[in-house]
Amino acid sequence: MRFLFFALLFFLGQVLFAQQDSIPPQKETDSLKIAEKDSLLIQQMDSIKVAKKGPPKTKQKDSSSQVDPEKRSRFIRMEKKIVEADSVSIADYKIISYARDTTILDTTLTIYKEYKYNYIREDDFELMPFANMGQPYNELGKTFSKGSYYPRMGATAKHARYFEVEDVDYYNVATPMTELMFKTSMEQGQFLDAMLTFNTSKRFNASLAFNGFRSLGKYRYEQARSGNFRTTFNYITQNGRYAVRGHIAAQELEGQENGGLLNRNQFEGDLPDFQDRSKIDVRYTNANNRVLGKRYFFDQRYKLVNHKKDSTDTDPTTLTIGHEFTYETKLYDFEQSAQNDTFGDDPYEVPIEDRARLKTMFNKGSVEFSNRTLGKLTGSASLYNYNYYFNRIIITEEGTIQNKLDGQEIAIGGAYSKRIGPLSLYGDLNYTVVGDLTGNILNAGVHYQLNKNNAVFGGIHMSSRMPDFNYLLYQSDYRNYNWQNSDTFEKQQVQSIKAGFDSKLFGRLEAEFSAIDNYTYFMSTATQEQIDNAQETAFVKPFQESSTINHLRAKYTKEFKWRKWALVNTILYQEVTQDNQVLNLPQLLTRNSLYFSSDVFKKAMYIQTGVTFKYFTSYNMNAYNPLLGEFYIQNNEELGGYPLLDFFINAKVRQTRIYLKAEHLNSMFSEPNYYSAPNYPYRDFVIRFGLVWNFFS
Repeated sequence: MRFLFFALLFFLGQVLFAQQDSIPPQKETDSLKIAEKDSLLIQQMDSIKVAKKGPPKTKQKDSSSQVDPEKRSRFIRMEKKIVEADSVSIADYKIISYARDTTILDTTLTIYKEYKYNYIREDDFELMPFANMGQPYNELGKTFSKGSYYPRMGATAKHARYFEVEDVDYYNVATPMTELMFKTSMEQGQFLDAMLTFNTSKRFNASLAFNGFRSLGKYRYEQARSGNFRTTFNYITQNGRYAVRGHIAAQELEGQENGGLLNRNQFEGDLPDFQDRSKIDVRYTNANNRVLGKRYFFDQRYKLVNHKKDSTDTDPTTLTIGHEFTYETKLYDFEQSAQNDTFGDDPYEVPIEDRARLKTMFNKGSVEFSNRTLGKLTGSASLYNYNYYFNRIIITEEGTIQNKLDGQEIAIGGAYSKRIGPLSLYGDLNYTVVGDLTGNILNAGVHYQLNKNNAVFGGIHMSSRMPDFNYLLYQSDYRNYNWQNSDTFEKQQVQSIKAGFDSKLFGRLEAEFSAIDNYTYFMSTATQEQIDNAQETAFVKPFQESSTINHLRAKYTKEFKWRKWALVNTILYQEVTQDNQVLNLPQLLTRNSLYFSSDVFKKAMYIQTGVTFKYFTSYNMNAYNPLLGEFYIQNNEELGGYPLLDFFINAKVRQTRIYLKAEHLNSMFSEPNYYSAPNYPYRDFVIRFGLVWNFFS
């Protein structure tokens, strides 16, 4: 809370000096700061103006008042540059991603901004949130063609708002710019995401950002909170040959765990005594888990060759060398003050204090050649060092469980991209020559612009790597949660092909087919009697599927507009073919938003108001394990098949977007059968509000 208060106080202090216009203010130029070599031209400014107007008619023209035409031309060019430098627009505020894709700051209000106004600040169409903010998200959709090349620590359910290297943005701005996002949480808390970016010159930009929240929640012992601090910088020399960027991230995500409902009748029975959800009994009230991470990232590039035909050449021939460095430490804790049968009896030690640690260091050197005719070709070599460890060695009847997995991976790679008129090609490849964690990854794609309103695209993906570290090695004070599979598990292999059509008239349709070998998952081996005794989570272990799993997904998005009304439809269809029921997903997922948009109060405000309907078919929804921070497969009951109805009123005043939403409106008159995971109810009707504010100084 101290970090949250400090960040709020710091950024709100900037408000006192912020401009309130919808576009950034223009800069003032001091003519006294112009380069010394141009001072003579400045001194001659009056004489130039006189020369333009001509001398008074009563006086004879003096030849000494004539100005050298070359100097006149030079002054006009300088004056033009000053005028251009004074002109600042929203296009001068740029956001640069890890992949160096550049977008312009967007202060508009759209329905897609509404979809992203949430805890993760991403469209959560394929996710099912838990009741409290900051808790895990259950997966409703799956995409196998995306993911990291190297295994990660695990506890994926606790990483919804953990900023990876690819999630950190860099900025290039004309003047200091601040973005504040505020949103109310479920109970006794708020959510704040604040960012300040500034520059000391056109070539050096920096940013400070803090994301923090606290929410008590409606149910007992489900408080969640987090703090994510990031600072970035990026610099480029005046001649454009050398560029460097980097960031530091310090993150902590912590939550209480209650294990879900102890007695479902208290929730499903809709009893008056339990309308206050804090009175419902939960499985335990003494467990916490936490993710803590610190990272240092540094990336630099130098152009050995930068051959331009002339000053207008925007695609010159270049030869660039680069180096990328990342060092990160991360830990995952699970603590419980007393033993609970939910995770097993007779633990090694009490209280329960489980801690997994991971230290990684990544170095990559690259050479990039770019040419207008040949395209962009990159070659690279990387070294990845890892140390995943616990603080003890466990000896059991089945064998010895080591305390760490460490080593290094050496990989070579390449990438290629080329644009030929309306046709764009891209591809990248990595192949591990030394190491056991990874094998290879290949991505290739094509995009063809049929005309300004229609495009087609396609691509392939192939990858091979070991599952996350917590599948390979884990230790706990609970006896059942100790295993080592590093010598028995094989690399998970994925082959995917995708294609799509994007049209302003017909919408966007994309389909992907994936074949997965050695699919790795968590599942409980508990008997029905143990499940009835609420001991299902005590027997959760990692497994690998020996047969191939086929996954097909097709997603369609289209917005229909009529005058000031609009209807946005997003539909996802999935089909899974498998010998054993180890990949559970809903077959159909849909979201439909009907809304009205208009300017009001003599165009001083722009509003959007409407309803969003979300629905997914019932299926064997994955269950949640708080000890591992993971979801696991269960095939005992189907959940889902219920609608989620939200009503929203959003408004924009200059560069401020205001959001008001009544979430899960239909829960007031429907049966309480809505769950985010077995024993974990989805949230009841709640009204939440907040804003996103961009201001400039």
